[in-house]
Amino acid sequence: MNTDNLQTPYFMIDESKLIDNLEKAKLLKQLSGVKLVLALKCFSTFGTFETIKPYLDGTTSSGPYEVQLGHEEFGGETHAYSVGYSKADIEAVKGLSDKIIFNSLSQLEAHYSDCYEHASLGLRINPERSMAGQDLANPARPYSRLGVKQALLSPEVLDKVEGFMFHMNCENKDVDAFIAILDHISTTFSDYLDKLSWLSLGGGIFFTYPGYPIEKLAFALKAFAQKHDIQLYLEPGEAIITRTADLVVSVIDIVENEKKTAIVDSATEAHRLDTLIYNEPASVREATENGVFNYVIGSCSCLAGDQFCETQFETPLKIGQKLHLMDSAGYTMVKLNWFNGLKMPSIYYQRIDGRIECLNSFNYQDFKATLGKTH
Repeated sequence: MNTDNLQTPYFMIDESKLIDNLEKAKLLKQLSGVKLVLALKCFSTFGTFETIKPYLDGTTSSGPYEVQLGHEEFGGETHAYSVGYSKADIEAVKGLSDKIIFNSLSQLEAHYSDCYEHASLGLRINPERSMAGQDLANPARPYSRLGVKQALLSPEVLDKVEGFMFHMNCENKDVDAFIAILDHISTTFSDYLDKLSWLSLGGGIFFTYPGYPIEKLAFALKAFAQKHDIQLYLEPGEAIITRTADLVVSVIDIVENEKKTAIVDSATEAHRLDTLIYNEPASVREATENGVFNYVIGSCSCLAGDQFCETQFETPLKIGQKLHLMDSAGYTMVKLNWFNGLKMPSIYYQRIDGRIECLNSFNYQDFKATLGKTH
């Protein structure tokens, strides 16, 4: 593999690492009977779908364009969910979706007559319990707008829906914590579960994390499904693509103001937004824990606090040197933007046989087209 001539910034997705995660997903499916649908809100790079499709059962979406993309490029089951559907949204998705999941009772009531003949309908429930590391990502936070609380449910809802969706995890690595929530759902909502045909338990279960006890998770899911005679779904996103891609950048300047900052040709604000939103520093492949040369890895945007991390290196950085910002697949390519008119990273796919495919590259005309009509 020769990447010397590739112009930074770019994403490099590694197919062999993707397959490692997918094999774990395959094992979970085999042991539990659960079906898995890829969460496109996390990762929608459809040039990789031919690798993913044999392992998963379809896609789940959070907006109309994701529904269309999943239907067109992935196939299998297409699940449509939105916090709020307009009538135009419903018209766009109802013919493409196998399942349509509503966020509220009022949305279900508003769109039921337009949808019930086209798809199996579901309702998102707020179990009032969750495992999320940050409040911003906690669907059971106080005053949450996400899902219907138990107190608002009545048996009549079963006349209109065949499934429920619970989404209450975010990068949850603790299988016992998840099983505790699963037991809570089983007990609290048993009168409904026993009459439903399917149940989605959402995403955020980090079953591909190193050392995660997949068998323990699988047996808990299988027992739950058998108890309630129900088909379970999970909606993995990060679990499928974790540790599969780097954002590769180049050092273009080094400035010093008490600390040295290596400025690179990328920006968290534009290319790795979750680094900024969640204040989660990037990891640099070339860095070392015991290095004596300390640098802030700063972006080339004009936002004063826009930096990737602060880390150490064994030798001084040089202008022109490439750095690999690891684990940059999830919630990156789906959030790219043109802030500051910065060059958009190209997207490459390193196949298992060593070939490198360019899935996409961008230029000035792409930037201009986002702002108005081009001629």
